[in-house]
Amino acid sequence: MFCAASLGQDNSSESSPIMPDEVGEYMAKDLRPVLHTESLQILHISRSTLVDSLLQFTPQVFYGSRIWGLGWPWQDLDFVYSHTPKKLPLAQVRQLADQVDGARLWETHLRPMLIERVPGTAGSKAVLQHIVSQLRSLSAGWIVEEDSFQSSTPKGPVTFSNVLAVLNPSAPRRLLLACHHDSKILPRDPKDPQRVFVGASDSAVPCAILLELASALDTQLRALKQQRSAVTLQLVFFDGEEAFEEWTDTDSLYGSRHLAELMAHTAHPPGSTHTTQLQAVDLFVLLDLLGAAEPLIVNHFDNTAHWFDRLIAAERRLHRQGLLSSHRSEQNYFRKDVYLGPVQDDHVPFLLRGVPVLHLISTPFPPFWHTLQDTEENMHRPTVENLTKILAIFLAEYLHL
Repeated sequence: MFCAASLGQDNSSESSPIMPDEVGEYMAKDLRPVLHTESLQILHISRSTLVDSLLQFTPQVFYGSRIWGLGWPWQDLDFVYSHTPKKLPLAQVRQLADQVDGARLWETHLRPMLIERVPGTAGSKAVLQHIVSQLRSLSAGWIVEEDSFQSSTPKGPVTFSNVLAVLNPSAPRRLLLACHHDSKILPRDPKDPQRVFVGASDSAVPCAILLELASALDTQLRALKQQRSAVTLQLVFFDGEEAFEEWTDTDSLYGSRHLAELMAHTAHPPGSTHTTQLQAVDLFVLLDLLGAAEPLIVNHFDNTAHWFDRLIAAERRLHRQGLLSSHRSEQNYFRKDVYLGPVQDDHVPFLLRGVPVLHLISTPFPPFWHTLQDTEENMHRPTVENLTKILAIFLAEYLHL
């Protein structure tokens, strides 16, 4: 990732990577006035159009709010939809927190990833196999695929592999959780040539958190798949987030650029001529640079602020029930009263195509960012477990588990 603005910058429209409209939401592309509206619940009408994918699916499974565009017959119409998260009873909150297994997260999911994993290397392949095997071992019935492709880099052609896992590929809508599994190329320690960059926070810990969420919620996710809910869960582990040399538009984000393009041209549901996999993503949640104690995670986008509020609420609720360790206050990690500038990361190719994004990244970056000190020893186990519990509550609310 690359910080694209100075710390302390105001959260203004000028700092946004795409142009917001007057209500702080984002302009959609590829609008088509098609299909029908019998099943649509109109909450508000004013003056814009509707993305064709919204017309194919019921409002209960669309989590955006306002899409602007032109074209008959929807010109001068504005449809606003809302998805209501499930309110979890206290007993379920406690149960979900108990299901998060810190030892499994650390020993089973994280430690096998604490190796050098530069794209196209043996270490990268080992981590890829680890992620795939962990997901396929679960009872929920994940459909796991390796999205492999070759791309030109400053080091020559390199083969990259994203890991894609989805519970129900045919579900109309998707909540997508993502991280990157590659590590940056850094020189070895001249005093200790065996010491390599393992990128614990960047981004082995986020990958381990996603694997633990899938493991901890396995029973509930299996039930969700059996219910054939209109919204499903997708996990993406990107390859090639890091630049091989200096961060540029072409030397960075290899996996996310490839996947966003692929999903934008893949029909969804299969056979559809109007909608794509990308349009099925209602919320893209990206984890990065997590693992150190006392992270500050801020809200980056107004159009997903209501979902950021759910993370704040989950943190507070867990704290009040004494379910978080080494957690000094109700609102310790997630803060809306601070803004530290936009960050270039794997969400950008999706954001530029109109996908709503929650970017969960520690800002300012940890002091060991892109150094050989980004190791297991500098990770804070209670914080990692706490973040996993908060996200477990978020998922259970969002997916109505």
